[in-house]
Amino acid sequence: MAKKVLRSDLELNGIAPNLLLKDIEVTAPFLFKGELNLEGKNRAYLAKLVFYKKNLNALKYINLTEYFYVCMAAHWTTAGTFVPTNVDNQIREGLWKHKEIQAHIDRMARITIESWNWDYEQVTNRKAYNPGNGQVMSTHEGTWLSVAIGAYCALVKHKKTELAEEVANVILAEIEKEEKLLIELREKRDHVNFLRSTALMAHNFGDLDRVIDQWEMPEDDSFRKRIYKLGHIPNVNYSPILAFAGQVNKRFLSVENHRHMSMRQAKCLRRSYKFLIPVGPFMDTWGETLAGSNLLSMEEKGEIVAALYEGFKRQDQAFGYARAFRGMMSQFPRGIDSLEADLPFDLVAEIRKSRFNQIAELPREEFEADFGKSLEAFVCPITSLKF
Repeated sequence: MAKKVLRSDLELNGIAPNLLLKDIEVTAPFLFKGELNLEGKNRAYLAKLVFYKKNLNALKYINLTEYFYVCMAAHWTTAGTFVPTNVDNQIREGLWKHKEIQAHIDRMARITIESWNWDYEQVTNRKAYNPGNGQVMSTHEGTWLSVAIGAYCALVKHKKTELAEEVANVILAEIEKEEKLLIELREKRDHVNFLRSTALMAHNFGDLDRVIDQWEMPEDDSFRKRIYKLGHIPNVNYSPILAFAGQVNKRFLSVENHRHMSMRQAKCLRRSYKFLIPVGPFMDTWGETLAGSNLLSMEEKGEIVAALYEGFKRQDQAFGYARAFRGMMSQFPRGIDSLEADLPFDLVAEIRKSRFNQIAELPREEFEADFGKSLEAFVCPITSLKF
């Protein structure tokens, strides 16, 4: 692969920054259309991308630290979209091994620590909540953990001991935050948010594990032992709730939360941040939002229904797409008949006779109550814990 050299003499192996901005515009156009609130320190990464979109020429003169920041901002902005920007390996490893890293590693590590508090509320719907204290968790914490452990490994390699310890302490704080959230949701008997959280936690610790392996941290490394495979194996440093949550996700939610390839077909879903997909299978409210939006035409709503049904046929053990379909149909006065001019007749007939439609007929309260009962009955094969 030919290397790219910017006017600043920065040599890149990854995507050119102007092309990265174009990728963001394709998958998250709402960023550049004034829909988001960009005010505040923790939303500065969003404002920075908007600035560069208006000043593309300035991207030719950025250094390694700024390129790292732009890649981080791009991934934070798109990680909750249907087509995230492909800079994962750059921010996890590649840029930490750049030939100029020695001059930039301290500032890049500081950006990594700072990004733990970046406000992602407007750029993802894959969230779980602790209603008691307003805490939110999403898959963005996994993105952060994957960058932070890369930063830690690079800092150790370059003998930046104090800064490495600082990054390590924030990693531990994030793990403890997720542990506390799971414990509190279990204590409050909040079945739905607990289930959502298990999917997010499994994703987040999975990201952490992958980058630990990617950097080939030694198996006898004490920090690795403290943070590796937390969603799989009980760890003496933490509550068994983490391994329990991993097993709950494997049993109930892993089939629901994937890359949502079928939904990429409905490009109208990229129009607003309000259309970003939530944690499955709890998608009724999302479907209601889509059906009720005046930003989508009836033809586009038909396109979304077709994509939901196609996704269900690919993954027929999952319920989320059917629940989104129910949410949509609840907003139409004649149900699917309201879309008769916007969907092929044979597709409407097939949906009516399908298991997809049967799942959608179950009222939301019953659907969620059934999940709650199944969770209550589940005994973790690793920890013997119950909800």
